Amino acid sequence: MDLKVLVLLAVLAVTMYAPVSHAKPISLVERCWCRSTVNTVSQRSIRELKFLHTPNCAFQVIAKLKNGKEVCVNPETKWLQTYLKNAINKMKKSKQQID
Repeated sequence: MDLKVLVLLAVLAVTMYAPVSHAKPISLVERCWCRSTVNTVSQRSIRELKFLHTPNCAFQVIAKLKNGKEVCVNPETKWLQTYLKNAINKMKKSKQQID
């Protein structure tokens, strides 16, 4: 047999019987969810807000809309800053009542 054919068969045999890994590559694990953000989104169309903070990415805000879409909201928008301040104050007040 030709040497090229033997090498090809060996490579095929190794790839067919190699253990399958279900782990994600590092580049996918460390990738940020939000590559771009929107500044304007109707607050009435938001069903849910998710806040993500990962070591390799900036603070990310994902809004799930009532139509099922998800958009990344710029965390610097004024209404979101106000929302976060109110939420933090509310948490502080409830913690003071418990203590």
